[in-house]
Amino acid sequence: MISTTIQVAGVKDTINQLGKIDKQLQKDFKDEAIAIAAPAVKAAQAAYFVVPLSGMKYNWQSEGRTRKNFPFTVAAAVKGVRVKFDTRRGAVGVILIEQSNPAAAIFETAGRANANKLGDQLGFVGEGRTRLIGPAVYRARKGVERDMENMITKTQTEIQRGLK
Repeated sequence: MISTTIQVAGVKDTINQLGKIDKQLQKDFKDEAIAIAAPAVKAAQAAYFVVPLSGMKYNWQSEGRTRKNFPFTVAAAVKGVRVKFDTRRGAVGVILIEQSNPAAAIFETAGRANANKLGDQLGFVGEGRTRLIGPAVYRARKGVERDMENMITKTQTEIQRGLK
């Protein structure tokens, strides 16, 4: 009989090990994480209730590009808020709440790295910050963080126990 012990150090490793053991376990883990993150996602979605600048409701694209950046619609911005899992080697975050709608993502970050007309019109946003999604998730994080931590610890313990 061969005995194998795999030590799981973090969330990224936990998700990756679940995929190696059983894809269904990994899927269940992600489904549970999405359910736990639901209050924070709902808070971020609720932050979008109006088009920030009147010109953002029109079709337009950056000069020299073929991809359309706008129009910004509240419904698309709300739909764009989602939970994403990033288990790549260099990833900083593993379980992320992100904005996938291009117009809303541009609104969230315009002007934070370099000054530009859109960023000036929308107002200051600090480097590494967002306008609506970050503060909304930050306010809704208390119960989510605790529940997520408990779920991850439970999963790590089950993996360790199951592999011994």
